[in-house]
Amino acid sequence: MRRFPMERLDVEGQPGLWLDLLEATEPERIEAKELSGMSLPDRDQLSEIESSSRLRQRDGVLTMSMPMIALAGSLPRGLLPVGFVLSRQTLVTIRFSNLRAFDAVASQFDTPTDAPGCSLEVFISLCDEMVDRMADALEGLAASLNDLSGAVFNPGDMAEGAAVHTNSRLRDQLKLVGQLGDRASNTRDALLGLGRILAFTGDLTADWDDGRFGPRLASLRQDVASLNDYEAHLSDKVQFLLDALVGMIGIAQNDIFKILTIVSIVGIPPTLMASIYGMNFKMMPELNWSLGYPYGLAVIVLSGVIPIVWFKLRGWF
Repeated sequence: MRRFPMERLDVEGQPGLWLDLLEATEPERIEAKELSGMSLPDRDQLSEIESSSRLRQRDGVLTMSMPMIALAGSLPRGLLPVGFVLSRQTLVTIRFSNLRAFDAVASQFDTPTDAPGCSLEVFISLCDEMVDRMADALEGLAASLNDLSGAVFNPGDMAEGAAVHTNSRLRDQLKLVGQLGDRASNTRDALLGLGRILAFTGDLTADWDDGRFGPRLASLRQDVASLNDYEAHLSDKVQFLLDALVGMIGIAQNDIFKILTIVSIVGIPPTLMASIYGMNFKMMPELNWSLGYPYGLAVIVLSGVIPIVWFKLRGWF
């Protein structure tokens, strides 16, 4: 195996079995092309989304590409293209980010007895590791969705706290739903690309190595199909939580408008009473009362308390 731009890692008797280009420079691409004897696509070609551009065969060489979830440290940072150029003798991989699946397969070359014996076996090992990583990603996504679902539908959380705290919590939960939806979407794109590559490879390599790798490719295709079904279930759950949070945000807004409506209605009778006793007519009997001022204040207060009590009895708040 040889990795670019890393130093060479030899496998006894098969030094050109796998060429791994990691953010390779143009001189490194040229060197890899000379070593493999195959034409290598650049990043723009690998980023094409048409099936005819992602899956090609020419002179017994398979050129394939797919989007893969890239990592920034330990966190996903989106999708980047990954290319595979496969012949009977050599596999060339072209990538632009660290991928744990590639590192796991590369570690197999440290022990010659565990190292793959041909280019197709290296490719299948990579696909197997990618399937395992995407299954782990879906399991982590499912756990995050379950935690979020418990937080969204926990009656204690919905009842406690002031409106400003509730709104802040709903905003954070809505943001988290968006992030989980992005993770599900990226995983779905990667699974779709991997499924196409496995089907394409299985059809065109059936006679390689006496067809002994056919069952492994078929098994991987079944695994990808099952993961696609599971991802669809998780996407439905993301949509359900999104709809639920949007509905709760609407309820929170209605509560705010209800409070404003009650306050405005409660303020009308006291305003009316104060306006009546603020008129400058000479013949107002209350003006000559010794308790006229306390009486006026009491009427104003009472006119505000009565609507509050009535709303409370009606269950408006």
